[in-house]
Amino acid sequence: MPHNPATGPGAALARASLFCDQNNIALPILLAPMAGACPPSLSIAVANAGGLGACGALLMPPEAIKLWAAEVRAATNGGFQLNLWIPAPPPPRDPAAEDAMRAFLAQWGPEVPPAAAETRPPDFAAQCEAMLDAQPAIISSIMGLYPPDFVARMKARGIKWFACATTVAEARRAEDAGADAIIVQGMEAGGHRGAFEAQNAASAMVGLFSLLPAVCDAVERPVIASGGIADGRGIAAALVLGASAVQIGTGFLRCPEANLPPAWADALAAAQPEDTILTTAFSGRAGRSIANAYARAAAAPGAPPSAPYPVQRGLTQPMRDQASRAGDISRLQAWAGQSAALASPRPAAALARALWADARTRLGA
Repeated sequence: MPHNPATGPGAALARASLFCDQNNIALPILLAPMAGACPPSLSIAVANAGGLGACGALLMPPEAIKLWAAEVRAATNGGFQLNLWIPAPPPPRDPAAEDAMRAFLAQWGPEVPPAAAETRPPDFAAQCEAMLDAQPAIISSIMGLYPPDFVARMKARGIKWFACATTVAEARRAEDAGADAIIVQGMEAGGHRGAFEAQNAASAMVGLFSLLPAVCDAVERPVIASGGIADGRGIAAALVLGASAVQIGTGFLRCPEANLPPAWADALAAAQPEDTILTTAFSGRAGRSIANAYARAAAAPGAPPSAPYPVQRGLTQPMRDQASRAGDISRLQAWAGQSAALASPRPAAALARALWADARTRLGA
C-alpha cells in the first residue's frame, strides 16, 4: 500500500535518522556507484565521514571487485555498496552501420579496427559471485532487477539490495522483487540512465523532484534520491519530499580523492545545467555528459546512429583513450549531472560533512 510519507523538516530529519540507524551510517549520503570513477580512495573518504562508499563494478573482473573491497576495508570501518548493471540480451549487429560509425569516429581519433566492436564486458554471473564473496553491506542494481535466486542468496548473507528506478512503474517492480530500498534516479543525473529497458532511457525522462514524491507515494520501502543533488539545498529538498537519504555522484567528482582527469574536472566546474547532454554516442546506452564537440556532432543531422551497447563502447574506445591521454575535453567521455557546477574541489570527507551540516541547518536542526 502507498504510504505517502510525512513532509516537513521534522519528519525529514526523523526519516533520515532512521535510515542511518538501519544502515549503520552517520550521514544519509551515499556515494553513487560510478563505473570507472569510483577509486577506493573516494569511497574510503566518504565512508570515514559517515556516509556510504560505492563501487560501480560494471567493467571489473571478479578478482578486481574483491581487491577493491579489500582495499576499502583496510582503510575504513564504514560500509559500501557494490553495483552492477543487469545485462541485456546480446544486441543485434549491423555491419554496415558499424562501418559507418567507424568512419565517423576516424574524424575524432585514430582509425577504429573492426575488432573493436567485439569488446565484451566481464562475465555477469562471475561478477555476482565476487560481490557475494566480498560481503558488502549493500549490493545495488541498475538497468533492471537481479534474478530471484541471486536476491535470495544475497539476503541469506545479510546483504541488502538497493534497486535503482527511473519511473514509478520501475520502482513498484523493484519493491515487488524484494528490494530493501529504491534509488530514484531523476533525469538530471550524470552518467548512464538506469532505465530497465534501453529503449525507454531517453523517452521516459522525469525530473527528480517530480519523480521522487510520486515514488514515495507508491512504495513502502525507503527511497533514496539521486540526480542533480550536489549541495545542502538539494539534500534538504529531497528529504522534505519524502526521501530517506540522497545519493551523490557528480557532486563528489572534483574531490581530490576522485582522481579525475583535470580536463574533466575543469569542465564540471564550468558547466551550467544546459551544458550537459543526453547521448548514446559514447557507449550505446543513454547517459548524461558534458555537451562537448564530439557529443554534439554525434547528435547532428546526418551523423550515423550509435551502435547498441556494448558495441558502441568498443568502437569509441580508441578515441576515448586518446582523448584521455591528451586531456582533450572536446572528445572526452565526461559524464556530468545537470548540477555539475555545484561540485566542490574540497576533500571528500570534509565535503560530505559540510553538505549534511548545511542540509540540517536548512531543515532547522
